[in-house]
Amino acid sequence: IRDRGQADAPYHVVAYDYGIKRNILRLFDAHGIRVTVVPSDMPAHDVLAMNPDGVFLSNGPGDPEAVTYAPAAIREIADQRVPMFGICLGHQLLGISFGGRTAKMPFGHRGGNQPVKDLETGQVLITSQNHGFAVVGSPEGVEGAPDLAVTHINLNDGTVEGLKHRHLPVFAVQYHPEAAPGPHDAVPLFDQFLKALRNRRG
Repeated sequence: IRDRGQADAPYHVVAYDYGIKRNILRLFDAHGIRVTVVPSDMPAHDVLAMNPDGVFLSNGPGDPEAVTYAPAAIREIADQRVPMFGICLGHQLLGISFGGRTAKMPFGHRGGNQPVKDLETGQVLITSQNHGFAVVGSPEGVEGAPDLAVTHINLNDGTVEGLKHRHLPVFAVQYHPEAAPGPHDAVPLFDQFLKALRNRRG
């Protein structure tokens, strides 16, 4: 367990470390958020005992279906209406946690030029990606997960690139908004998470 960011930051987020990238921590710090990074298998009750303003599900390598200990903790935390934001592996685990499944892609997404469409705004983002698995679904939804709405799709192959819960303050993206040196089209997602933290405070 380690803390990153200013000790007197106005907001505190607990980050599950499935292979977290350092620049994610830098971006949280830049948004006035102190992060406590915890092991990937920390029980939900230990995370909730820290009374965080939000929880972050990090990126990481490998097959999300193998991270069998994560979904129960994710559901327990989300059920407490704690804002939650996931990136890459965190996005896949979120899909699994609410009834979806993932599949190995015939051709993974690699590089910094993946076109992703925001289904709410119609905006196309150029994103950085590095993954070989995807949540199974379409713009209409995620198979087996009626509580999840698809927010983003990949314009090359139609795969799911973003999710949000229909009733809880929970969302995730498959791509890397924190990519350094870029592209930076998706950095505003950190502002979206910060807004969820503020809303919870009322």
